[in-house]
Parts: sequence; structure tokens; C-alpha cells
Amino acid sequence: MTSDKTLPVGFEMSPDGTHAVFTKPIESSPNDERSYRLVRLNNDLEVLLIHDAKADKSAAALDVHVGHLSDPDNLQGLAHYLEHLLFLGTDKYPRENEYKEFLAQHAGKSNASTSLDHTNFHFEVGHAHLERALDRFAQFFISPAFNESCTDREIRAVDSEFKRNLQMDGRRLFQLGKHLSGRSHPFWHFGTGNLITLRDLPTQEGINTRDELIKFYHKYYSSSIMKLAIVGREPLDELTGWAVEKFSAIRNLGIAPPSYPGPPLTPKELLTMAYVKPVKDLRTLEIKFPFSDTSRHYTLQPARYINHIVGHEGTGSILSLLKRKGWASGISASNPGGGVGFEFLSFVVSLTKEGLLHCEEIIEVVFQFIKLLKQEGVVPHIWDEVTSLASTAFRFKEMMQPADYVVARAGAMQRGYAPEWVLSGSELIRSNEPQIIQQFINELQVNTWVGRIVTQDISVVPGGAFTQTERWYGTQYHVAPVSPALLDRLSKGLELHPELHMPLPNEYLPKDFETHKVDTPEPLTHPTLIKHTPLTRLWHKKDDIFWVPKVNIHLRFTAPLATANPSNLVKSMLYVALVKDVLNEETYAAQIAGLDYTLDSSIKGIQLSIRGYNDKAHLLLERVIHTMRNLQVEPDRFVRIRDQIERDHRNAYLANPSQHASYHIQVIHQEKMWTFIERLDALEFVTTPEEIQLFYPEMLARLHVEGLVHGNMDRGQALRVSEIVEEGLGAATRPLVPSELTAMRSLLLPEGCQAVYQRDTPDPSNLNSGIEYFIQMEDVPHLPPSSLSPNSKNQDTLARDHKTTRALTQILAQIIQEPCFHQLRTTEQLGYIVQSGIHTFGPLTGIKILVQSERDPVYIESRIESFLTNRINNLLFNTMTPQDFERQVQSLVEKKLRKDMKLREETGRYWGQILSGYFDFWEIAEEVEVMRRTSLEDARRFFAEWILPGAVRAKKVSVHIRSQMLNKSTDTKVKSSKEKETDESKVEPAVRTLEEVITLKEGTLLIEDVVTFKAGLELSRAPVPVIDLLRYSKL
Repeated sequence: MTSDKTLPVGFEMSPDGTHAVFTKPIESSPNDERSYRLVRLNNDLEVLLIHDAKADKSAAALDVHVGHLSDPDNLQGLAHYLEHLLFLGTDKYPRENEYKEFLAQHAGKSNASTSLDHTNFHFEVGHAHLERALDRFAQFFISPAFNESCTDREIRAVDSEFKRNLQMDGRRLFQLGKHLSGRSHPFWHFGTGNLITLRDLPTQEGINTRDELIKFYHKYYSSSIMKLAIVGREPLDELTGWAVEKFSAIRNLGIAPPSYPGPPLTPKELLTMAYVKPVKDLRTLEIKFPFSDTSRHYTLQPARYINHIVGHEGTGSILSLLKRKGWASGISASNPGGGVGFEFLSFVVSLTKEGLLHCEEIIEVVFQFIKLLKQEGVVPHIWDEVTSLASTAFRFKEMMQPADYVVARAGAMQRGYAPEWVLSGSELIRSNEPQIIQQFINELQVNTWVGRIVTQDISVVPGGAFTQTERWYGTQYHVAPVSPALLDRLSKGLELHPELHMPLPNEYLPKDFETHKVDTPEPLTHPTLIKHTPLTRLWHKKDDIFWVPKVNIHLRFTAPLATANPSNLVKSMLYVALVKDVLNEETYAAQIAGLDYTLDSSIKGIQLSIRGYNDKAHLLLERVIHTMRNLQVEPDRFVRIRDQIERDHRNAYLANPSQHASYHIQVIHQEKMWTFIERLDALEFVTTPEEIQLFYPEMLARLHVEGLVHGNMDRGQALRVSEIVEEGLGAATRPLVPSELTAMRSLLLPEGCQAVYQRDTPDPSNLNSGIEYFIQMEDVPHLPPSSLSPNSKNQDTLARDHKTTRALTQILAQIIQEPCFHQLRTTEQLGYIVQSGIHTFGPLTGIKILVQSERDPVYIESRIESFLTNRINNLLFNTMTPQDFERQVQSLVEKKLRKDMKLREETGRYWGQILSGYFDFWEIAEEVEVMRRTSLEDARRFFAEWILPGAVRAKKVSVHIRSQMLNKSTDTKVKSSKEKETDESKVEPAVRTLEEVITLKEGTLLIEDVVTFKAGLELSRAPVPVIDLLRYSKL
């Protein structure tokens, strides 16, 4: 118990004796208008209370300083399993989905995550419902039910999550790194867990997993190693009262966070090279060093300086030299996967084909640069840049979404920062102690590292074979000692390559931070059209909400030639990638100075975005446009970039089945979309740099530029953006004719359509299948905003227009979402990925249900339709009251009216409307008005007419991505009317995989060929501006 004698420095006991309050000011960003209070409850739980008077969502996060490093060796995955089981009921709120159902009904959501030494639980909810949400949340840490009926089911949920990750290279490589560490340190644990570790092996040893989980909970879930963060509209006193009332009952065992002394990598593991076969076509070289725990030096952040220099991409860097040699395409430096008492420092080089043959030379270059770093130490101008950029970022730090913010804050509270620096501890560099940084640099020794080469090319593997297999993910690998010749060269000292040097001063560092802030009682809710010519249409809004010295510039270059056929699309993609590669050294300097850019090929041509501090934005734009117009395609660069584009396409083809299902739904609905296979086939015939050199000037010869400038630029500065673009493109660029600017249309399914498109998973070793079940709504006109249309329809009726259809669709999606997850994932355990929501294709909208599962997609479809026919139909027509319906609508309205937390979010809304072709900046407000007028009867009629399976007007198409590992004898067929339907009373959690009936219902159209199917469909209306474009210049 906290008492006056044991209070930490700076805390004082409250008058009522229920908690202690930190009395010193808490350092926050000057741009942060929220109020903070740090309290310590009598059970030693520290709570950060955040008052945000403008919050439309409240949130809380509780971080427990224990994770899977603390799993017993014979129960790996236990901490993760506890994270799953904890949320399924408490003594006070015993119904297992009560918590999630409450949040869903009040514009909320929840999640949790388990890492090496942390488990974080969090939620967000509509601001008016925080107190009741906190009451439910607290009970998980006071009296969880751990219902025995949920035990096996949640082990299966953990197993489904594991199987979702099976073919993910990131997961496989992380676990292999753990597998290859020493067994004297728990870093080797398999943290996710699965049926084997949580059910089969414990059963063989006579271990009751549930009993051990409860022991784990009682051993580690102590308030003394928990941190809690709460954000809400309420005054700090009221938030404090709730924290005391609801969380003081958490048990305090008086324990400290577990620590894990000793390095995971011992001399036995060091100086080895692991050759690893990835699922996708990856080529990387990693050099990883065991590193001392830097947490006690948080005021200095030594790893930040080292990573900044080693991972630099400018002139004189490791990457600059390796690119010139044709050996690498990227580099990263980071501190991955550390915990209390240990860290790693990792340098990862993305290799070219040629680079794969020169790994030892690349390692030598890295150690040459480390030698340079040791010699130069802390360079004053670089240190000043690192510290000033950190200070600037904190000074103008924009707000995060409430849930993300409390997760970050609860995690930061565990890092040992001084209480007054709980917000700024990870942001600011306060010390200047070069000798300490030098000590950490000196840990990078030639005899204290491990290497890893990731490649599918066995020719570089010693012995020509991957000789071992990691137990859990099945990753094939081979481990060999680092070659003695290489070690000899490294130990003798390497002569520094003349091209390597420390980073030069950064010309992109911002200096002008003036925003000219003025009072704006009514901020503008839309951008204004400030330029409208045949070549350029430019929109502008001066930031009048956030007042940060930042700008977001979006430019879409509509170029019909760029996407006219698959070959042209591939050429435009190569062109974009070549431009970015030429610019990389310079734009990297802008990026680390807080000014980033993206350049991408798109369905209409090319998109360029610049985001960050506005001071040097015009300079960056000039450089990018100049390179776009004057690109010289060098042969070596072309070969490297072409290889990368080809691998990207092949790797995308190996995405998870659920991603493939969504992708093919998009292909079916879009009027023109070139598939991965079509692009790869086209790429095969684009083989010379001359083809790109000839293509891109022709592509840029006829364009239309649509732009948005939003942020800390006035009208004149925004117009300068268009001038830079037009001057850079030059007189050779001519505008498109108006008919070439017609927006893309989508394809309409006929009423009564029940179509299925089936494909096998491209990856033969992926045991998961995927399905997206999509219900398309009707194509209706998009009417002008009522506020700008005096002759608009009678607002007392629900007319058939775009906003009404979208509003009803979103309401039904809101109602479906929580029951869908609970029924299909929690109860039936169909798979880890179960999602439902809105899917939009241009002017069309609809409801999707997405599932990834080991079971046959046809069976999954039958369960989705059963869910809609029975659960949702019954809910709408028998169970739901008008008051229940109003709560659902209000929850949705609160989500729709969520305030933008940062400039980028506001920009995204405007740019989305511009790209849509509707330019309806008032859409959300109009939809909310329709939602508020919608009744339960309206929703029932809409559901029965458009969503209920088998409804006369329902338009459904689903994509089945079927695992090649399913029994080939279970071929799909269309069921006759005589076959018996599944008995609902006998549906149980997923303990079977092959015995389900896998027949499609009668009347289903099997799509044999997508092109032929699309050819028979009608086109939707094309998006058009909701009001005449000229009116936007006067609003």
C-alpha cells in the first residue's frame, strides 16, 4: 500500500487518502491543449489521466509489464492465450460478449496485444460512455471469469491466429531468430502458441492449461507492474475519481517487472551465418549485434544517433556506395525485439541479384563504416540536427486518435522515465554525453555479431541446400560459421573506402515555423477552387484548425497513355520507380527533416504527394518535377529497378487468401483493372531502358493535373505550387480534352444475382482459404447537398438517392458487425480473420463479410448466409427494439462525426472527395441527417429487399480462394433442391475440416471467366460533381 513514507519523489497524498498525486508540471508539447495528471493509487497502480475537452471519443489502455518471455518452457504461448481469454466475461459482467457488444453499441472498439515483455489491453468509446466502459474494463483485472467453456475455443482462436501468420515472412524470420538464440535466455520462446503448445503437449504431460493460465494470471497480473492511461472529456478530478473507484481493487503483489539478464546470443551463436529460405522472393542481408540495454540512457538515446548515421541514405552512406556498385536497393538500421536487460542493433541491406553474390564485400563495407563511426564519434553538426529535429517534432506534435494515444502513453509509462517526462521521455534528447555514445558504438565489434542471408537461391548456400527446418513455421535454413577469411580481413582492420563519409549538413532543415494564427470561430469545412484551366485544377484550404507549420500537397496527373494497356502500366510503374531511385539521396534528407513525399502510379496515371513542414516544400516539389521531366534512364539502374518491380508483383501474388479474395472482388467491379498476371506477362517484354526513355515523354505530353494544397500555405503560395508544376512540365505538355476526364465507372450486378468466383491459392503450401462475400447496393443518383440546393427533395422522406442508400447500408453494416464477429469467429471459430463492413467501388457501395479459414470457402459461405438469414433477420424483425436501433444509429453517427485529430486526416477527407469525382465535401453531414431520420422499419425493409440471402433484388458476388491443401476430392458443385440444408442446431466450433457439405446452393452462378462475366454487365453512373465546378471558387 502507498503511504506517506513510501511515496516516490514528487508525489503527495490526496486529502482523502485514496491516491497520491504527482505535483510537478508534466512536460507536454506546446501544440498540446490537453490537461494531464499523474496519480498513484494505493495499490501502486500509476494512472495517467488526460482531459481533452474536445474529445468525441474516450479511451483507456492498461499495460502489464509481462509477455511471452515469461511463458513456462512447457507452455509456450500462455501469455498470448491469457490475452485472448481475459476478455470473455467477468464475475460482475458474466456474459462473454457483453464488453464488445457494449462498445459496439456506443461507437467503440477494443483490442489487445502481447509482445516479449508487455501485454497491452485497450478500448475506445463514445465520450459520453467512458464511465461505464471503464467499469467493465477494470473487471478484467479484478475478477475475470476464465470460463471453462471458452478454454478450448480460445486455444483454437490462438491457433487460427498462428495459422494466419504461417506464410508471413516477417513472422517466420522473427521466430527463426529466436530459435537460433541461446537456450539459457527465454528469448527463444515461441510467443504466439498453437494447439500443440497449449493443448497437445500439456495434455501429454498431464498439465491443465486453464489451471496454469490462472496461476500465470495470479503470479504476474499485479497492479505494481501495470500502468494505466485514460483520456476523456471529463475534468481531471472526475477522471481521478473513476480511476480510484474502479481500479483500486486490482491486487498488488508487490512484484517488480520480470527481468531477463544475460544476452540471448552467447559466444556459441555469434559469428554464424544463417541462410534462410523465404516464402516470397526476398533478398536481404542482416548483420545483428547484441547490444546493451539503453533504457537508462533515455535522455541521450544513443541508438538513435547510431541508427541515424548507419541507416542514412545520402551521399557518402553505405547505401549510396552499394547502389553505385549495383549490390543493394535499400538499408535499414534499428533496435528490433529487445526486452528488459537486453537489446539488439540490426542493420539490414536489401540486395540485388548481383549483391547476393557479394555479401562478404557488403559486410566489409558495413564494418568500414562502423570503423569510420568509431573514429568520428559524435559529429557536432549531425548531433545538432538529430536533437533539433527531435525538438521540432515534439514542439509541433499533432494529436493521435484516442485509442492509439493511450496505448502509447501506457507503454511509455513502463520505460522508467522521470514522471515529469512521461509524455516527452521518448521524444526529446536532453543530454550531450559523447563519451557514452562512444561506449555504445564500441560495442559493434568484429567478433560479436551474427549474420543472416534471406534468399530462395540455393546456389549461395554452402553445400547447396537448406539443411534444417524450424519447428513451428517450417522455415528452411542452413547455419554455417562466418568464413575464417572474412573474419581475418575484418580483424586486421579494413581500409576505408574513399566514397564513405559522414552525412553532410541537411539543406532541408526547416527554419520558418510561423503560422500566422488567428481566431476562427467557424473554420471552413471545404477547400476552395482557386485555379481552373484546361491543364490544371487546383484546390486550396489554408489550415484554420491545427495551426502547425505543415502542408499537404496532393497532385494527380491524369495521363490516359499511362494505363491504356498492361504494357503501358508496367512502363509507367518502371518510370515512377526510376524517378524515385534517382531522387533517393536528396529526398532522404528531406524525409529525415520532416518533409516526405510519395510518387506512385495509379489507375488514372501518376500521383505525387508532399507532406511535412512547409518551409522547404516548394524546393522539394521543384526537384521532383524536374526529375520527372528530365529523367535519364541508366542501364544498370533499369536492370535493378525492373528486377524489383518483377519481384514485387510475384510477391504480391503470394499474399494471404483473404487479401486475394478482396483483390478479385475489386477486379470484378472495376471497369478497367489490369491484373498482376497481365502485368507480369507485359513486363516480360519490357526489357530495355530505351523503352522507358521513349515512353515517358510521350506519357507526359498530354495531361490533366488535379491538385490540393492544404495547410500552412496561403493562396499565393498554393498558386506557386501549380506554377512549379506547369513550368517544370514545360510547354510540350498539352491538356486533355474534357471527354478524357470522365470518371471511372463500376460494373452493376443484375438484381437477383448470386454469383461465385473460385480460384486456388497461388501459394500451394498455404493451408488457409479465403472468402469475401459482397452484397452490392443499387446504383442511385448522387444529389447536390440540400444546403446548396434550394429545390432539393422533401427532407421528411427517405428518397432513393446516393446518401440514403449509403446511410442505410452503413446502418446495416453497423448492426451486423459485432454479431458477425461473435458468431463466425468467437462461437463457430471459422478463422482468425473475420471482418465485416463497407466496401466501395467508385459510385457503388455494399456490405462485405471477409473470412480466412482452414475450412472450405463453400462451407464458409453457407455459414455467412445462415448468419444473415437466421441471426440478423431474427435480430431485426424479432429482437431489436426501436430504442436498440436508435443506439446503433447514434453509435454510427458518433463514428461519422469523429473530429480530425491532425492536419493529414482532414486533408485525406478532402482529397478523397476530389478523387471520387463527386467533390461532395458536405457528404458526411448530409448522411448523418439521413441516418437520424431513418427508422427501424426503414432498415427492415432495406435488409429484406437488398441484403437477405435469396431476396429478389439482392445482388451478391463472392470470391472463394481455396487452399490447394484441401482434399481434392471435395470438388465444388451446385446443390440440387433435394439436398438437405445444414441443421442449425448441430453447428459447433471448428473441430472438423472436411466433413461439411461443400455444395453451392441451387441457382448459384459459377463465374468461369471474369472477363466474359464482366462483359455481360451494365455500367454504373459515372461520378459527376454535385454542383457546378465554378461554384466552388465562390464558396
